[in-house]
Amino acid sequence: MKMLPMLCLAVSSLILSCTGAETAAPGSGPGIHPVIPLWVAGAPGSEARKDEPEKVVGSSVSNIHFPTLTVYLPAVGKTSGCAVVVCPGGGHRNLVMQKEGYDIAEWFAARGIAAFVLKNRLARDNALPEGAPQPYTVERDALADAQRALRLVRSRAAEWRIDPARVGIMGFSAGGELAALAAMSSGTGQPEATDPIERCSGHPDFQGLIYPGQSQKIAPAKGAPPAFLACGVDDRPDISEGLARAYLLFKQAGVPVELHIYAGVGHGFGLRPGPAAGWADRMRDWLEFQKFVGVP
Repeated sequence: MKMLPMLCLAVSSLILSCTGAETAAPGSGPGIHPVIPLWVAGAPGSEARKDEPEKVVGSSVSNIHFPTLTVYLPAVGKTSGCAVVVCPGGGHRNLVMQKEGYDIAEWFAARGIAAFVLKNRLARDNALPEGAPQPYTVERDALADAQRALRLVRSRAAEWRIDPARVGIMGFSAGGELAALAAMSSGTGQPEATDPIERCSGHPDFQGLIYPGQSQKIAPAKGAPPAFLACGVDDRPDISEGLARAYLLFKQAGVPVELHIYAGVGHGFGLRPGPAAGWADRMRDWLEFQKFVGVP
């Protein structure tokens, strides 16, 4: 096992005192799925706004200034050692927390893969008046939230029965854009950091990009995390054609990759029944084939 994952295991016992109070996810039942702040005192640059109420419309959330993770763990005895941070979509204007977050996490946890739903800061938050300046960007703030989420999961790997060398990220639409960005960024841990979470790597071990936005910007380098890609034929061209081009770039870079493009399917299919209903099974099969799923 690499030195950095071992370091993260060593500091796991320190983290409970650093992550603050945990609450239950909305609609999940009391205490079943804890909600953990990424930074107890507030995200860097957002500390003064951490107590602002979020705007919730159904399962759509905006006005996010206090990023969190919602925890979905496999039943005792069923864990595979694999974990994934789930990034919901919403065009960076809001987050579709149920369809592209909680439902996905529950599906993976039921099949032995620990899943953590990210509620990140938004770069085009629709809670703000039209034309108002946006305080956040995808490349700075949303990426920082995604990397912190990966670090936080690794920092508590021993507690959650996770192998810190098998922690990936997946995302849908705008969340897929964020997942791809995290995979293309270094996220190197800082061994001398006073915050033990920051000592862990914020770089994913694998990536799942499900109808990701900005597919034309995916530029994998040699050594990039293995990638599972899925979209619909009837999605807009920047995704349905862009993801096909991204597949070729992964191949050319020598990165393990699998691509599924489903006929008769457009954008935002999530887990709903239809021609693309099997994509999550295919991703789990792929994770097993790539040896991310197995006994820790």
